Amino acid sequence: MAVNYGSKRIVVGAHYGLRDWLSQRVTAALMALFTLLVLAQLLLPGALGYDRWAGIFAQQWMKVLSFVAIVSLAWHAWVGVRDVLMDYVKAMGMRLLLQVASIVWLVGCAGWAVQVLWRL
Repeated sequence: MAVNYGSKRIVVGAHYGLRDWLSQRVTAALMALFTLLVLAQLLLPGALGYDRWAGIFAQQWMKVLSFVAIVSLAWHAWVGVRDVLMDYVKAMGMRLLLQVASIVWLVGCAGWAVQVLWRL
């Protein structure tokens, strides 16, 4: 038997928000790992110029890790922005508009970053 609780969202119960909390932690850990790997490669001896940067990101494993970091950054930002909008923007239409604008902006930035990455 289905129970209709109305249009209000139920905010109590086990695991409410666990998925968002966990995705924030996992994406932050992936971005930290990426940052440490880039810093480790920059600390190697040699002149720091375009050739070195291009060499770092020319390796296939680094491109894959960079892609994962870009997707992680976009997902991390989306969860944070969505939560802020859900907490502070009460007008449903304005919240939807801002959420759609945020998604378009984040997808555009991620696409641009991937395009820059694969040009190297």
